[in-house]
Amino acid sequence: MTELVLVRHGQTDWNIEGRYQGQSDVPLNETGLAQAQMLAQTLTGEHFDAIYSSDLIRARQTAAALGKALNLPVHTDRRLREINQGEWEGKIFTDIKARFTDQIAAREKDPLGIRPPGGESVGEVAERVAAAAQDIARAHPNGRVLVVSHGLSIATLIARARGISLSEVYSLIPKNVSTTPVEWQSSGFSARMESN
Repeated sequence: MTELVLVRHGQTDWNIEGRYQGQSDVPLNETGLAQAQMLAQTLTGEHFDAIYSSDLIRARQTAAALGKALNLPVHTDRRLREINQGEWEGKIFTDIKARFTDQIAAREKDPLGIRPPGGESVGEVAERVAAAAQDIARAHPNGRVLVVSHGLSIATLIARARGISLSEVYSLIPKNVSTTPVEWQSSGFSARMESN
């Protein structure tokens, strides 16, 4: 059994503005950089076998602060990226709701199958993120690993861990730099829910 400590990246300007980031490579803002440093200080002295991160800069910046504090290299994995929001990336959610009314309504009814134009469905995200988590667990059996990723990507893992339908995933998105320890077993997830 491997403990994956799931970490959402620090704050970005787009978080504050309510913009869909998706796979746009938006860096941390000053608050986000400070959040990453604070989390690194909090985790100093704890034992981790490895750190894995999405390859997007906001996750890598967060992971770099953790790696420096813990004296561990950061391994990047594209599969830990956020959902691809396609044409919606960079747009403010309220504007998307007004412009794509039918598509938003369809996605609320079927989040697993409906994609933003040019983007991914929740189901597709869940499969790729779970595959990455499985490979990490195989590489570190009985270990403890930090996994730095993104709100929706982490929420899909939490949903699976708690046996909640992925249709509920949007209510499970963690706050910036929160941590959620998840135990990965060969039969799936079991989770201890903690948010810092």
